[in-house]
Amino acid sequence: MRIAVTGGLGFIGSAVIRQLLSADDHLVLNIDSCTYAATEGSVASVAQGGRYRHAKVDITDGEALAEVFDEFGPESVVHLAAESHVDRSIDGPGAFVYQLLSAARRHAEATNSLGSFRFVHVSTDEVFGALSHEDPPFDEHTPYSPRSPYSASKAASDHLARAWHETYGLQTIVTNCSNNYGPFQFPEKLIPLMILKARAHEALPVYGKGDNVRDWIFVEDHARGILSALADGDPGQTYLFGGKAERSNLQVVHTLCDLLDELLPSAPAGGHRSLIDFVADRPGHDLRYAVDSSKAEAELGWLPSLGFEEGLRQTVQWYLDNEDWWQPIVANQYSGQRLGSV
Repeated sequence: MRIAVTGGLGFIGSAVIRQLLSADDHLVLNIDSCTYAATEGSVASVAQGGRYRHAKVDITDGEALAEVFDEFGPESVVHLAAESHVDRSIDGPGAFVYQLLSAARRHAEATNSLGSFRFVHVSTDEVFGALSHEDPPFDEHTPYSPRSPYSASKAASDHLARAWHETYGLQTIVTNCSNNYGPFQFPEKLIPLMILKARAHEALPVYGKGDNVRDWIFVEDHARGILSALADGDPGQTYLFGGKAERSNLQVVHTLCDLLDELLPSAPAGGHRSLIDFVADRPGHDLRYAVDSSKAEAELGWLPSLGFEEGLRQTVQWYLDNEDWWQPIVANQYSGQRLGSV
């Protein structure tokens, strides 16, 4: 199958591409404009051999999208390109998904493949708003209640993807996921940021009291879920993917510190937990997200394969072993500063 992946130099997109090119005979076009978080090293292990190509195209450019669609001739799109950090929230959904949906529809109609062309729009659990500690997890029937520019933009994108299915017959599928973690994650995110700061014996900034709760999913498990939705999901449907691993931010940081105490040859006096520094909370910081993946389990046969503690151990070890991947990022793209304080 010829599959176009947008944002394939990002964290989740690169995991999808690695799985596509490692397992089957797919041809993959990576449409990525190379923003600050793009890292070519994330797909280096599968970029050789002729089944992979990268088009440096901005997906807000409808004309450029039409050209690469005509040249490559995709049969499916997996759409992941977006600004992934809440504190760098994108300005609006149309800039990303509108042009891409339009290009996909035009191409599918031109090739008489509207009934078979598949478009998977990858979204977030943040579109559902926030949960109290007593609320049941989000599922596919949870009403949308976005609370940040990022989640509002993703929510609008979700609705546009569904509208293209209902209005034009494009075979769209929406997926929503909980917090991803694992190798190749850009260092601005909580887990890699804590690992790299702890490795350097720097303060570990934790928002507020660290009591905000997230469900965590290992990125390779999420990538499997996306590809299972692409292969076996029903058009017009939504599937949620979570890791069944709710943890407060402080629990995550404590676990990281304990692992680093074990895995690093030297630790600061008092251990890595002594580096924790509670800082002013982020504006609009939602209390809790949690995801019910029962539908994906029942209809797609998907399950998370890795428990949180084991996944976190693998992640810490990967960052300790792969300084050649993250060191250029820290030196040239992101130096560990706090985002979103205003």
